[in-house]
Amino acid sequence: MGLFLYFCVKNTNTLHPIYLDYNATTPVDERVLAAMLPWFSVQFGNAASRSHLYGWQADEAVELARQHTAALIGADAKEIVFTSGATESNNLAIKGVFEVSSLANKHIITVQTEHRAVLDVCENLARRGAVVTYLKPATDGLVSPQQVRNALRPETVLVSVMQAHNEIGVLQPIGQMAQVAHQNGVLFHSDATQAVGKIPVNVAADGVDLLSFSAHKLYGPKGVGALYVRRQKTPVLLAGQMDGGRHERGLRAGTLNVPGIVGLGEACRLAKLEIDSNALLMSSLRDTLENTILQKIAGSFVNGSQTHRLPNVTNIAFPNIDGEQLLLNLHRIAVSSGSACTSASVLPSHVLKALGLSDAQAQASVRFSLGKYTTPADVEMAAAHVVEVVQKMANL
Repeated sequence: MGLFLYFCVKNTNTLHPIYLDYNATTPVDERVLAAMLPWFSVQFGNAASRSHLYGWQADEAVELARQHTAALIGADAKEIVFTSGATESNNLAIKGVFEVSSLANKHIITVQTEHRAVLDVCENLARRGAVVTYLKPATDGLVSPQQVRNALRPETVLVSVMQAHNEIGVLQPIGQMAQVAHQNGVLFHSDATQAVGKIPVNVAADGVDLLSFSAHKLYGPKGVGALYVRRQKTPVLLAGQMDGGRHERGLRAGTLNVPGIVGLGEACRLAKLEIDSNALLMSSLRDTLENTILQKIAGSFVNGSQTHRLPNVTNIAFPNIDGEQLLLNLHRIAVSSGSACTSASVLPSHVLKALGLSDAQAQASVRFSLGKYTTPADVEMAAAHVVEVVQKMANL
């Protein structure tokens, strides 16, 4: 997710920076927290204990959450598998398809700009004999359905393309891509972690076979997520990745995280009700922040498509500015850069490099991601702070 910087500005009181890193994580909605609390103490039953009231109540709560989760993405409740988050969901989807396939020289198609939760899985499978094709996006971050078509082989078992990008917010045409995959008998998976809860997602309309997401990106708790596994027409078959029980239709062993699942369900219920109003608010504030910065800082530009993107994200490059110093100086806001920390250095984002940026441009790019708690005052102060810092650095 990049280098997360979070500093406190000290005076007589401790002031927190303005939070503009909602793509990294979101605070738990107080209504979600209220729904979760009883399941930590009073209603503490194991959902797999079917012989007494405590277990029955927990099971009912899980199934209600499953319905709310499914409703948000246009799925059937029986198609939802609860996991510990999108990373586990991605592992279950991609490895599950790979391991259940009987094809030799199994081939997977993905994109150079995917999250590490997909790229690392593909690299793992490559060491186990998989052949992986990494599609290169255009300079705006988009991949075309024709690229998917051109990459397909008789041995292709899966296409995995992120619906909404975590760094640049770009939205891929996953419905068209899924159609291309299906025309060739290939399954389609999408890591939709950044899309679910921010924009309308409908797995049936898009024809997606597998879709991953996390609660903590939509004002739910950390440590819980879901994988949609299509059951309509021909059910998708997966090899489970955890042994130790027949939980979640045999796909995910382990005692269910009832409080977390309840939180995910409530977050999904609220998101379905509020998604349009939240998107309208965030896009308006994002545009104000973006336009102010672009107008006042000569040479700055937006990374990725400004047409096909999430309503809450802008990733802005500041040429001829030292990236590390820029982030250190932006102490009044909590943002994420396009860089990833290693033990000894700060590396340029693989995403921005794939879009054609130089190392220096990638390191001097900042992702601003807004949320439903962002206010006009936050945006005004954040924009002023960015302009002040960059202009001062440019004049040194």
